[in-house]
Amino acid sequence: MTNRPLLEICVETLAAALAAERGGADRIELCENLSVGGVTPSAELMRGARAQIHIPIFAMIRPRAGDFFYSKPEFEETVRDLALVRNCGMDGVVFGLLNADRLVNIERSHELVELARPLPATFHRAFDETPDLRAALESVIATGAARILTCGGKGNAEEGSAVIAELVEAAGSRIEIVAGGGISAANLGGVLRRSRAREVHSGLSSTLPYPRADHSAFETEVRKMTAILKKHSSESCAARGPD
Repeated sequence: MTNRPLLEICVETLAAALAAERGGADRIELCENLSVGGVTPSAELMRGARAQIHIPIFAMIRPRAGDFFYSKPEFEETVRDLALVRNCGMDGVVFGLLNADRLVNIERSHELVELARPLPATFHRAFDETPDLRAALESVIATGAARILTCGGKGNAEEGSAVIAELVEAAGSRIEIVAGGGISAANLGGVLRRSRAREVHSGLSSTLPYPRADHSAFETEVRKMTAILKKHSSESCAARGPD
């Protein structure tokens, strides 16, 4: 088993998911309408992906585009969507709920985490909308989520890599910090070195903008990232020396 950092690829179609798997991705985040940041995928897409994809699939649960402060009916929709995600055989869930003041909605997020069990939950980049990332880290840990996806509150993970490193250190073993936001083969090595994240997330939108039809090019870009992750792991092992 490899000890390299894990690569999660975000996709909105079955063809893209298959291309990501062929390229060496370790996990899929499945959404629809990535041009608006992603919303809950359809049952048809989830079942189709589950039937053909052999790596873990985490499904986005987001009732609409826009902010992450949801009304009571919208929250009830997320609960129904979570049940659908479980029934479609997904391996994890991805969501992010804030209050009107942009603080983490601990109560509702905890409810979703508990409803999802035993599936792990990722708190997505709604985290980056919060005014104090260190305080938000503790709030998300209190929800019971397994991961936080973040660009360090900056425009992208490259700019936020130093902040991500601080979050990684503060989180310790309590929660996994996933670096994401504008990551591609061009900047992946630098993000890994500076952030020290053990998981990275990319939709490759900065390299291959939406909508996209060339899944061969998508597969090639994922393969490039996989190679960089392997090289990074080898270099890290060499730097540490023999045990």
